Amino acid sequence: MTLLEMKKKVLRLIEEINDKSSLLTDDPDIANKINDVINQIQNEIARIKKIPAKEELEVAKGDEIDFSDIAKDLFQINIVRGVENDIIGNTINFYGDGTAKIYYYKYPKQITTETKDDEFTFDLSTDVLEIMPYGVAGDLLKSDISASYGQVYSNRYEQMLQRLDPRFHTGSIYLEGDDTSEFL
Repeated sequence: MTLLEMKKKVLRLIEEINDKSSLLTDDPDIANKINDVINQIQNEIARIKKIPAKEELEVAKGDEIDFSDIAKDLFQINIVRGVENDIIGNTINFYGDGTAKIYYYKYPKQITTETKDDEFTFDLSTDVLEIMPYGVAGDLLKSDISASYGQVYSNRYEQMLQRLDPRFHTGSIYLEGDDTSEFL
């Protein structure tokens, strides 16, 4: 999904869309803050339904690699394979030579006021992208005291977050041997 598609979803949801306007809305307050709010909500959701990434590094015995040296968008290490290691704080200590495969979770690409609507594509999964408009709508409308729509959308967003499954898969089982009939 592009940023443009997300904006249209949000603006349709809150009934503020104007397809003829270059800003997609006639409300200047919404137009001024929509990118910031979308960025905030995507970062919040990415801490729940994490975005997987992988880096491979050539390492030598005794190397100590700081997380910030692996990737600038690194949020959290998942697992390190390929070379014996320990993770201590924000450092990985290696006890051998070879290629380390570092599986981690990353922060999403950031959205600013300069981000191009039709060029930006979200890193988030589809289930998260369907929840996001409610969080964005709630934050956009929370200061509108004339109606409680912001609270309605925020409540719906919180309900949907509670039902979100943070897993990417349910796991797998590997059976070894010739006779696996006893497991069937």
